[in-house]
Amino acid sequence: MALEDNYGRIHRDLRISLTDHCNLRCTYCMPAEGVPWLPRQSLLSPEELMRIVRIGLNEGITEVRLTGGEPLLRPDVVEIVARIAALRRPDGSHPEVSITTNGIGLSKIAPALKDAGLTRVNISLDTLDAERFHRLTRRNRLADVIAGIDAAIAANLRPIKINAVPMREVNLDEVGALLDWCLARGLELRFIEQMPLDAGKIWDRRTMVTQAEMIELLSRDHELTPIQDRGAAPAERFLVDGGPGVVGIIASVTAPFCGACDRLRLTADGQLRSCLFARGESDLRGPLREGASDEELAQVFHTCLAGKLPGHGINEPGFLQPDRPMSAIGG
Repeated sequence: MALEDNYGRIHRDLRISLTDHCNLRCTYCMPAEGVPWLPRQSLLSPEELMRIVRIGLNEGITEVRLTGGEPLLRPDVVEIVARIAALRRPDGSHPEVSITTNGIGLSKIAPALKDAGLTRVNISLDTLDAERFHRLTRRNRLADVIAGIDAAIAANLRPIKINAVPMREVNLDEVGALLDWCLARGLELRFIEQMPLDAGKIWDRRTMVTQAEMIELLSRDHELTPIQDRGAAPAERFLVDGGPGVVGIIASVTAPFCGACDRLRLTADGQLRSCLFARGESDLRGPLREGASDEELAQVFHTCLAGKLPGHGINEPGFLQPDRPMSAIGG
C-alpha cells in the first residue's frame, strides 16, 4: 500500500534523526547553553530502527536520510548505514541512504560510510571565515568541517551538497564567495531560507533573507538559469553560467513546496512526524516496545499521514512553531 495522504501526495522519503545531540551551538538553532537532551533509554536501538525502516520500505519508502542533531555523534552510525543499505524493498531494490551532517568527524569515517553503502552527503557550512564561524556556531571547528568536506570528495560521496543559511548582518556578504568556493570544488551549494525552528523561538520574518534577495545577489556575478522538473525536491535549482555548476535555493517560507512534499520524519525517540512544522506526532516506539505486529506499526505510518495538512502554515496568522526545535526533529 502506498504511503498516500488525503491530498494525493505519495511519500517515499523517510528522514531519521539518529540523535538530538550536536557538537555545535548554531545561533539560529540552539541557545548557547544547549537544550535538554532526550533520555538515553528513549532513543531507538539499531534493531528498532531496522524494523521501522523495513516496514517503511514495504509501504513504499525508497530513500532514507539520516539526520540529527548531528548523526555522526552516534557511535554506531556506520553500522546503521550498512544495515539500512542492505535492506531490500518489495521489488528487490535497495534503498538510497544519505546523510545530513555538520561535517565534524566526517574526515575520520567518510571511507567507512562509503563502503557501508552511503550514497551521498549534505554538509552544513554557513561561512568560510574562521572567526565568523566561531561566532555563529560558538565553536572553533571550521577546519574540521573543511576536512570533512575534503574527505567526502576523496571518498566520492557524490553528489555532495553544501547547505548554507544566509543571515542579515551575519554572513549575507559571503553568498557569492560561498558559491564560487563550491563551484571550484564541484559541490552543489544550497541556500536555505531561515525557518522558525530555533529552540529559542527568536526567528523574525523581517530579518529573514528571502529567495528573491538571494537570486538578486547571486545574479550580480553569475547568470542563473532555472532547471525545470523539480519534482518533490525541496530546492529550486539553477544552472550557474550555463553549467555544469548548479546552485539551489530552499525557500520554505516565501515559496513553499508543500504540494509536492514526499517526506516523513522519525525522531530519535521514535515519533513519526508528517511535517517539519507538525504540532502532533505519531508514536512508533511505544507500540514497537509493547510487541505490536508489523501490520500494526505500518498502520501508524498511514494514521500519521491521514492527519497531514495541505501546507505548513508558516504564512498563516495563527502559525505556531512546533514544540520541538530543529535539532530534535531532524532535517
